[in-house]
Amino acid sequence: MTRIIGIYLFDEVEVLDFAAPFEVFSTATRMSARLRPERPPPFEVSLIGDRQRTVMARGGFPVLPHSTLGDHRKLDVLIVPGGVVTAELGRPDVIEWIARTAPGTELTASICTGAFLLAKAGLLDGCRVTTHWEDMDDLRRQFPALKVEAGARWIDEGTVVTSAGISAGIDVSLHLVERLAGEELALRTARQMDYDWRRTGA
Repeated sequence: MTRIIGIYLFDEVEVLDFAAPFEVFSTATRMSARLRPERPPPFEVSLIGDRQRTVMARGGFPVLPHSTLGDHRKLDVLIVPGGVVTAELGRPDVIEWIARTAPGTELTASICTGAFLLAKAGLLDGCRVTTHWEDMDDLRRQFPALKVEAGARWIDEGTVVTSAGISAGIDVSLHLVERLAGEELALRTARQMDYDWRRTGA
């Protein structure tokens, strides 16, 4: 089966936070075609915006999403990246969309400060979680029901996975490829990306 990976984009999203999982899942699909050409592609990646417009990522990086909150395909995996999330935390439509969409996915993951958005949507209560080292105290203070842990590259709680900051998105995305499509493909993807994959979250 081909899993649909949805990555939510918003103004001031950290570029590597969304580009890293996009690259990992896209590369994994190419590598799968080499390793097992008879199989359907394992992943299809879709960038999702609030509406049809150019999203301005951090540093003025313009990105045009594939679809919107109202017209995207059913997602198997939802990835919420970080960046400057203050405005998104104050948007009930976005938080409600995350809360409504996540339960219908196989798993939901956050990169960096995307954990704040998952927490606001009520997806992380009682879970062990992580985020960018600079934002851990804020996450603890704003969401005291979370078990925020320092020092982890990512934390996998089954249906929800959180990662540390920015470049950790590469490691956790490779971990998700391994979970969803196997170790061989994850290792081949890391090799193709010439990346020294940190395979353990701690």
